[in-house]
Amino acid sequence: MGTAVTAPLDVQGSATEAQPESVLGGIEAKAIEGRSLGQIAWMRLKRDKVAIAGGVVVILLMLIAIFAGVISSLAGQDPYAYHSNLIDPNLSVPKGGFGGMSWDHLLGVEPVSGRDIFSRILYGARVSMIIAFLATGVSVLIGVGVGVVAGYFGGIVDQLLSRLMDLLLAFPLLLFAIALVVVIGDASLIGLGDNNTRIFVLVIIIGFFNWPYIGRIIRGQTLSLREKEYIEAARSLGASSPRILFREILPNLVGPILVYSTLIIPTNILFEAALSFLGVGVRPPQASWGAMLSDASQGLFQIDPEYMIVPGLALFITVIAFNLFGDGLRDALDPRSNR
Repeated sequence: MGTAVTAPLDVQGSATEAQPESVLGGIEAKAIEGRSLGQIAWMRLKRDKVAIAGGVVVILLMLIAIFAGVISSLAGQDPYAYHSNLIDPNLSVPKGGFGGMSWDHLLGVEPVSGRDIFSRILYGARVSMIIAFLATGVSVLIGVGVGVVAGYFGGIVDQLLSRLMDLLLAFPLLLFAIALVVVIGDASLIGLGDNNTRIFVLVIIIGFFNWPYIGRIIRGQTLSLREKEYIEAARSLGASSPRILFREILPNLVGPILVYSTLIIPTNILFEAALSFLGVGVRPPQASWGAMLSDASQGLFQIDPEYMIVPGLALFITVIAFNLFGDGLRDALDPRSNR
């Protein structure tokens, strides 16, 4: 019998059978990086083109509100300046048709007064943003505090705070706002001046009576979070209630707070416009979208529909931009979303 001849064992490996050492040596090893919840949310948000478009519009509106004075100066207009030379003395309407549009007055001028509409839209954005953001801040601050305390401690504390929220939710906010502004009138408070006093009162009214909405949402979220395993672990390790609230529960409520804030801001903008439309908002001649709509409703829209379309379109774009961005932010922060 012949002796079986076996091929020598190729210890180094053939060209087609690469060893693990050679693979690792020929490829630059790249460490696997973890992603935070914020990075994951941003990646999900970027895929929502509609929400990104809404966010871009929101940023533009905020920049317009901040730099309204600069933009008006560059355009060479003052929102409070009267241009009687542009008004027909017999008809009290702008000369030249199309609402008096020109290169100097891009959106025309108002009838009777002749004030520049473009600059008043810019300053109206500033008023709306200031009141809406400050009122939202007040609502979030009170609502989050009350909601967390009610949801975490439960029992009689939860019952009392929940009934307080129910009481405020049933309160006639619009009637109270009208009555309070009328009572205060044009008086100055703590040296704020007439217009700033009106703004301060509107912020307090809108912010204070809107906090139960976010309070109920945060209470429900807290009731769910307090039963989680990491909360029980913190209690077993001897963590105090303030530490659990500020270090364990509140960080996990950032998502709902951000989402609700972006959705309540347009509501506050509409509420301010409604009060100004009724004549109890900011004091004339300060620009306000609601006041411009009120002026247009008194027969001016029959002269030219533009006087109602322009401020109405500004309100519509602002509200829908915040709502679209808020919806996209909610989906990005929701781990159960399929987006």
